[in-house]
Amino acid sequence: MEQNLLLTYLLFTPIIGSVLVLFIKQEQKNLIRWFGVLIASVAFVISLIVYFNFDASKSEFQFIHQIVWIQSLNVSYYIGVDGISLLLVLLTTFLTPLTLLSTWSSIENNLKMFTFSILFLEAGMLGVFLSLDIFLFYVFWEAMLIPMYFIIGIWGGERRIYASIKFFIFTMAGSLLMLVAIIWLAVYASQLTGKFTTNLIELYKIAPTITQQIQGWMFGAFFLSFAIKVPLFPLHTWLPDAHVEAPTAGSVILAGVLLKMGTYGLVRYCLPLFPQSAVQFAPLISVLAVIGIIYGALVSMVQTDMKKLVAYSSVSHLGFVVLGTFAMTIESVQGAVIQMVNHGLSTGALFLLVGVIYERTHRRDIAYYGGIAKIVPVYSTALLIASLSSIGLPGLNGFIGEFLILLGSFKSQVLDNWWYTVFAASGVIFAAVYLLWMYQRIVFGVVKNPDLKNHLTDFNKRELIVLIPIFVFIVWIGIYPSTFLNLTEAASQSILNHVSSFTFDFLK
Repeated sequence: MEQNLLLTYLLFTPIIGSVLVLFIKQEQKNLIRWFGVLIASVAFVISLIVYFNFDASKSEFQFIHQIVWIQSLNVSYYIGVDGISLLLVLLTTFLTPLTLLSTWSSIENNLKMFTFSILFLEAGMLGVFLSLDIFLFYVFWEAMLIPMYFIIGIWGGERRIYASIKFFIFTMAGSLLMLVAIIWLAVYASQLTGKFTTNLIELYKIAPTITQQIQGWMFGAFFLSFAIKVPLFPLHTWLPDAHVEAPTAGSVILAGVLLKMGTYGLVRYCLPLFPQSAVQFAPLISVLAVIGIIYGALVSMVQTDMKKLVAYSSVSHLGFVVLGTFAMTIESVQGAVIQMVNHGLSTGALFLLVGVIYERTHRRDIAYYGGIAKIVPVYSTALLIASLSSIGLPGLNGFIGEFLILLGSFKSQVLDNWWYTVFAASGVIFAAVYLLWMYQRIVFGVVKNPDLKNHLTDFNKRELIVLIPIFVFIVWIGIYPSTFLNLTEAASQSILNHVSSFTFDFLK
């Protein structure tokens, strides 16, 4: 297998798989399910081959594959990975087959289109992380909207149409502003160099030379698009609706990977393309991030629906990622990147666990449960591990990311104020309050509802196969994070060096 074609194989595996699944008869449900899992597993294997051949000591992009796409506009099919994007590619290919496995018995209606949507969505997400041409990036960014819209709108809950339209309109509004900024950026490059280009590597050299005022507008357009996707307070209102109405598989992919496209965009595009504006607006953005951390946690505390509680917790946890990104120290940026993965694993596990219990009882309200430790002890243990991981207990993955972000933001010259760290740290305490309180009400005490003994059963083998790999990584990152931090260090340092080279006077 040629190394420079590896990423193309990775990208086109789910695309081809999604098309082939359409040729399977609708009645052959087991074949459709196995085929979907097989295609997603092949993509995971290819991503592992990329990982084992990746040189983590280099900061530049590797496995580059470039083909001229639109000659007249100098637009290319141009893909590659560095340590940051590789980690998110691995997260995507790891979660997708597990997500398909988790829907084995819950999705019966129009299964063929569901499998098509998940595989097509995987291709869109991979394209976002692999693109080194901003036009290509935009194509994938928009393409993944379509399958997610249908996943929520067709297989979601009672208010699915409202939630899917709200998700689509919010994301599309931000995306169109980013499109204007992309065109503006490419036209500016053509005036400076004599050729229109959307090549990200070339734009890294050109964009920071843009005058401060114009750069501020471009930064704002890119930032708004990514902030909606994160979502950052106060642009988060689409998220609880989308999460609550989406099927379990949709919630896992949405929380696990889709939201990371926003935080990835901040690291990959906002910081290196517009370093002066990123430094200028960092304190304001960090204030919004800290408000999001506290607000998301406080709103989670008053939720009566398990899924809504986990959804609002995402607003809180991703506030940490945004704070770490704009603190702009090596510790905080590495913490932000590893926290993207941590959130994908912890929140993905929580949504899967809510899905398991919902499948049996068709109830998500916390008050309905109580004392289930006596009925489903293994499930109760798994829920505890996932909750402690999300809280950030030392020894589990969440602690590493939050510790690095808080350490980096405390040392930050850009923020230059330790109050950010103090207020952000309170989010960890609040997380313990709402997650442990939810856990106590669901798992301990007396069995309130006699129906639970009839309907509630512990994990079956398939559910264990889905959850055990996630818990392995939750513990692995918590105990030995170097495996993952070494992968991202060179790329993170390279971005910060690039930012400081254009903002040196400020950072001095």
